[in-house]
Amino acid sequence: MIPIPGIVIAIFTFPGVIVHEAAHAFFCRLFKTPVLEVKYFQFKNPAGYVIHGEADGIKAQFFITMGPFIINSALCVLFCSAAFLPIWVFSANDPVAWFFYWLGLSIGMHAFPSTQDLKVLWSSTRQELKGFSPWALVSLPLIVILYPLNFLRIIWADLGYGIAIGILAPLAIFKYLA
Repeated sequence: MIPIPGIVIAIFTFPGVIVHEAAHAFFCRLFKTPVLEVKYFQFKNPAGYVIHGEADGIKAQFFITMGPFIINSALCVLFCSAAFLPIWVFSANDPVAWFFYWLGLSIGMHAFPSTQDLKVLWSSTRQELKGFSPWALVSLPLIVILYPLNFLRIIWADLGYGIAIGILAPLAIFKYLA
C-alpha cells in the first residue's frame, strides 16, 4: 500500500473537508457556542478547523463533535443515491452521475470526528455517565467505535466508511423501494 500524504487526500476530497468544518460551525452556532476561528479549507495540515468556546452541556458537545459524522454521512448517502440509478441500474456512463459519486464519497470519507474532538466529548461523557444522561449513553458507543477508526485512517478506514455508506445505503434504499 502506497502512503499518500493527508494534504494530497484533502485536496482531492476538499468538499468533504469543507462540509466537515461547516457542520462543526453550524452546530456551534445552533447551540450558541462562540466560534472563534474557522478555516473551511487550506493547503496545509490541518486542511480545515473550527476553534470554538466551551460548549454548554453534553447535548451541545455531542452535536458539535458528532455534527460532521451526522451531516457528512447523510450527504454522502444523498449524493451517492443520486448517482446510483444511472450507474448501477441503467448502466449509464454519465459524467454527472460519476461527479455525484465523487462528491458523495469525498464528503463521506471526512465524516469521522477528529481524535481531539472525541477526547473532549469523552471528557464530558465521563462526567455525565454518573447521572445516566441520555446524551452520554448515546455518546459512549460512538466514541468507542470512532476513536479507533481515526487511527485506522492509515489503512483507508475513512474511505472504506464512505464507500460502505455511499454504496450499501443507496442499494438498501432502492432495494426497499423496489
